[in-house]
Amino acid sequence: MKGKAVPSTTAWQKSSYSAGGEGNDCVELAATECLVHLRESDDPHVILTTTPAQLGAFLGGVKAGEYDHLAG
Repeated sequence: MKGKAVPSTTAWQKSSYSAGGEGNDCVELAATECLVHLRESDDPHVILTTTPAQLGAFLGGVKAGEYDHLAG
């Protein structure tokens, strides 16, 4: 989804399951207005922007196993 540029002051959050230290990269989330932004901590300039509803539908599909066939 195309969206506005993410402001540089946006607060990114890592999962509480992420450990500190080298090699512990993870997905980070941020919210602005009505959008959710996701990025990989080891490549923070690549940002995926979506709506909360779309992200919820995707996560629901993951939990239901809809994408299991993609796992190698």
